[in-house]
Parts: sequence; C-alpha cells; structure tokens
Amino acid sequence: MSTRVLIADDDEDIRAYLDITLGLAGYEVIQAGDGVEAVEHARHRRPDVIILDVMMPRMDGLEALRRLREDARTSNIPVLLLTARVQKSDAITGLDSGADDYITKPFDADELLARLRSALRRAEQQRTRNPLTGLPGNDTILSELSERIARQEPFALLYIDLDRFKPFNDHYGFLRGDEALRALSRLVLVVQEDLADDGSFVGHVGGDDFVMVLHPDLAERAAQEIAARFDALAPSFYEPDDAEAGAIEVPDRRGVPQRFALLSLSIGIASTQVRDFAHHGEAVATATEMKRYAKSRSGSGSSYAFDRRESEEPDDPIEFEVELP
Repeated sequence: MSTRVLIADDDEDIRAYLDITLGLAGYEVIQAGDGVEAVEHARHRRPDVIILDVMMPRMDGLEALRRLREDARTSNIPVLLLTARVQKSDAITGLDSGADDYITKPFDADELLARLRSALRRAEQQRTRNPLTGLPGNDTILSELSERIARQEPFALLYIDLDRFKPFNDHYGFLRGDEALRALSRLVLVVQEDLADDGSFVGHVGGDDFVMVLHPDLAERAAQEIAARFDALAPSFYEPDDAEAGAIEVPDRRGVPQRFALLSLSIGIASTQVRDFAHHGEAVATATEMKRYAKSRSGSGSSYAFDRRESEEPDDPIEFEVELP
C-alpha cells in the first residue's frame, strides 16, 4: 500500500507540481486548497504525512496545525510546513507548535523528498516507543534481543517489575502512577549512563514492566544500583504521612481495607554467561521466571534474582507479561 501524502496549498500550480513530484516518487497524493479542507481530509482519510502551506485562505497552516495536534485522530501525523522565505518566523512558530519540519519556497524537489522521508522515518520510530516514557517498546525490545542472539553477542537481560503499583494507582490516581513510571524510567536511564556500557539498551515493555539489556559482567551491579536507588526514591511518591508509615491502606473489591507497603522493584536476570539462548523467547522466559522468584521472596524493599542454572529449561511463556493498572 502506497504512503499517503496530504498536500494543502491554495496555489493550484504548486499543488500540481507536488502531485507530479510525489506521484513519480511512488506516493499517493491527497489535495486540499486551504486549511479547512486539510483538517477534514486528515480526519477522514488518515494520511501518513501532511505538507501544509502557512498562508492559506479560510484557515492558515498554523491554525490547521493547531487543530491537527489537538485531535487524537491526527495528533501523531507528521506535518511539514511550506513557507516563503519572508515567513521564516511563522515556520519557527510552527515548529514550536508541533510541526516536524519546514521547507521554504521555492524548494528543490530532492530536498522536499528527503525531508519527507526523514519525517516518515521519525514517525515510524516514534510509533515503536512507549507514549508515556518515550522508551522503545515491545517490538523493538524483541528485535534487539533477536539481533544480539543472531550475532552471538554476550548479553544479560534485566526484567524490572514495579511491585504494588495497582494499589498505588487506586489510592493516588493515574496521574501520580504515570509520574512514578516516568521517574522509574529516568532512574534506569541514569544507571545505564553511569555504567558506561555503550552497547546497553533500555526499553519499556508496557504497564509497570521495564527491561535493560547490557554486558553480562555489569548485570548484577546494574540490578543492585537500580534497586537501591529506587528504594531511596520510593517514599517521595507518597504523601508524608503515608511515607512515614511505610504503607497505604486500599480497600479490596469487598471494601475491606488492605495494607500495602511502599512501591518496590522485583528484577529478574537472564545471562548468556550461564546459558545460550537460541531465541529471544528463551531469554525473556528465563528473566520472567527470575522476576517472579524475586517477587516471591521480596519484603518491603526491592530485590533481584540472577539465573545461575546451566541446563534447566524455564517453562514460562515466552512473551513479556504486561500488568496494566
């Protein structure tokens, strides 16, 4: 299926030129004569990328951009602005308002196509990232593991799970829960930077599950650092009285109050230092099993479990678990 490009310009000659240029490059073109038409076409025909002229009748490109970004149906579509050289300040305003790039008239066809391809690549990369934390998502994580296995590259997989997240969310609400997840993602990235392992990788599986992939020699140190730093940070997520008490009370489904300790982490570690993995699923299953073991023996603080078996095969499913709030 062809990539669909919406072009919005009140100049018929420019639309015709873009139609031919993009058509010859293999794109399907949708035309709009002003901002009103552009917004309507974007909502109903869902283009892959939009080229908006800034100066148009009825609704200019900046207002059309604002409406596109406010609408959930169109908020993630990449937008390039077309401007005359004297309108460069409008282009800067557009970038601040969410445009992905701008092109000044008169423009070179090769430059236009290059910028279009670049915007599409960035959009594709963004779609594979978790919208809350901005970290690579499940597909990218599994691809990362598969590539390392194919290269026979030594690695360790840390599966990081946030314990007692659901009662925290129920007690404080989703906004506080989201902030806790973002804080955890920042903490893991700081540890990654401190380890100075250029080949390391951090991803967000979804919900309250994160992963780190790094050199096996650094795995246990990474788990220790992440656990210790999170335990020091966890009280800050709570109201002072709850933090001092070290727990919150949340009613169960029958309305009976249940006591839950502060948030902590359970981390499972699978490593090629111990066994070979023929498939990403084997590494995931091993780390998942170790994460469950760490969770089963955790007290009020964070814990980790390192798989040191050389032959036993885990019998867990090979997909990541995702415990959504």
